[in-house]
Amino acid sequence: MTTLLEVSGVSVSFDGFRAINNLSVQFAEAELRAIIGPNGAGKTTFMDVVTGKTKPDEGRVIWGEKNISLLGMSESEIAMEGIGRKFQKPTVFEDQTVRQNLAMALKNPRGPFAVLWHKRTKANGARIEAIAEQIGLTAQLTRIAGELSHGQKQWLEIGMLLAQEPRLLLVDEPAAGMSVEEREKTTNILREAAKTRAVVVVEHDMEFVRRLGCKVTVLHEGSVLAEGSLDHVTRNQKVIDVYLGRGHA
Repeated sequence: MTTLLEVSGVSVSFDGFRAINNLSVQFAEAELRAIIGPNGAGKTTFMDVVTGKTKPDEGRVIWGEKNISLLGMSESEIAMEGIGRKFQKPTVFEDQTVRQNLAMALKNPRGPFAVLWHKRTKANGARIEAIAEQIGLTAQLTRIAGELSHGQKQWLEIGMLLAQEPRLLLVDEPAAGMSVEEREKTTNILREAAKTRAVVVVEHDMEFVRRLGCKVTVLHEGSVLAEGSLDHVTRNQKVIDVYLGRGHA
């Protein structure tokens, strides 16, 4: 499998605190990966570096088959390269319908605002229907997004990111505040999305990670402590000492 993203020897310090410490990690073109670790392990800073929000002190972040460096690029340029990020709190257009939210997010060659003015084409309509089905919101297309449940808003936001056709999707704690049924469905949405792109899930909830059934990267003090299946990493004594021993198991 071709490497899509390679983070190599990256370090980031804030006021003398090393949030990321010589971090090296790779992601394949179509894979589902979970990143876990205690608070302060560097999970959010890692996402900030990849999306251009934070510039590292040293190291390389290499993207795609052309081996482009993401480090000199702005957040919007990185987003245009095909890296989408979903934050923990959903950010949807509350006073627009589900369909309008998806329409605004659609990747459109004529610039990001063209979609607001151009007439709805058949292709766009079909694409919106397909995404709505993928995120389980077909029956909600005409509903105002503000009326949706917490879980439905999370799915809508995932759908809005999928509409932009990212090659890499970074998702921050998608299971937070969800019911058991909603979490089950979220697992299915992410697993399906990962068949055609890289999906990286930063998560605290070990049960949710188990359901994802994917490769796990454990971060500790800003670098990779262990990597492998969840069963493999949870048997690692170092992981037990720094993470699982704190009641996360």
